[in-house]
This record gives sequence, structure tokens and C-alpha cells, in this order.
Amino acid sequence: MAGGSSEGSDAELVLGVKRAVSRFYTRMRSERPPGDLGDGALEVLARVEKYGPHTLTELSDFYRVTPASMSQSVNRLTSSGYAERVPDPADGRRVLIAATDAGARLSVDARGRRDAWISAQLDTLDEADREVLTRASELLLRMADGRE
Repeated sequence: MAGGSSEGSDAELVLGVKRAVSRFYTRMRSERPPGDLGDGALEVLARVEKYGPHTLTELSDFYRVTPASMSQSVNRLTSSGYAERVPDPADGRRVLIAATDAGARLSVDARGRRDAWISAQLDTLDEADREVLTRASELLLRMADGRE
């Protein structure tokens, strides 16, 4: 076992990490702007706003969902005026999903709300706890990226 831990404590750590990440993510998602867009559609909007236009396939692959499921999210965004389908300048046969100005504003607002909530929570912590979170953030990212 890595780090000399026992199976029982590994199982407890697995459960603790899952619970903490899940509750934190759920709480952070609740800081989204009011409206009828679901979390999935807002995540897609944030991606195209932050990183530029994507194909439906790129979005489906990134979020590990079926193209049909991604199409539903994109349809919600386009029908609400937050995203648009545009021709790919490199290949006119392909269509890209891009944020509209209204979509970009909504995405920036949503990110600002989440960042403000996290900042307020961090303000309640002492330096030692902040250092622990810094290290935990690094480890969680390493795990998510599949690096050792």
C-alpha cells in the first residue's frame, strides 16, 4: 500500500474524499445565477466562453456524455440565446458551438458568484488550514489528471 496505510483506512479515505468533493461541488453549484439553465448547460457555456468555440463531438468527449445528451444541452443554450452554432473557419463543413455576448456575460457572472463564495469560505480559515487546502488542491488535480 502507498504510504503504508491499511485497507480499512484506505476505504475510509476513499469515502471521505468522495463525500467532501461531492458536497463541496454541490454547494458550489448552488451559487449559480438564477434561471432555467441546468448545471450541465452552464458548464458547457463556461467551456466555450473560456476556451473558445468547440464542436459538438469535442464537447461530448470532454464531458464524457453521448452526442445526443450534449446536443440537448447545446439546444438549451442556443434557444436561450446564450450560444450559437457558427461555421468552422478552418472547415466550412463543420459547425462550432460558441458563446454569444449574453452567454459570455452569464458565464462570467456564474464564475464570479462561485469565486466569491469560495473566497468568503477561505476568509474564515487560518493560514495552516489554507496551506492544507493548497496541498489538497494540488493532489486532487494530480489525481484527476491521472498523474503519479
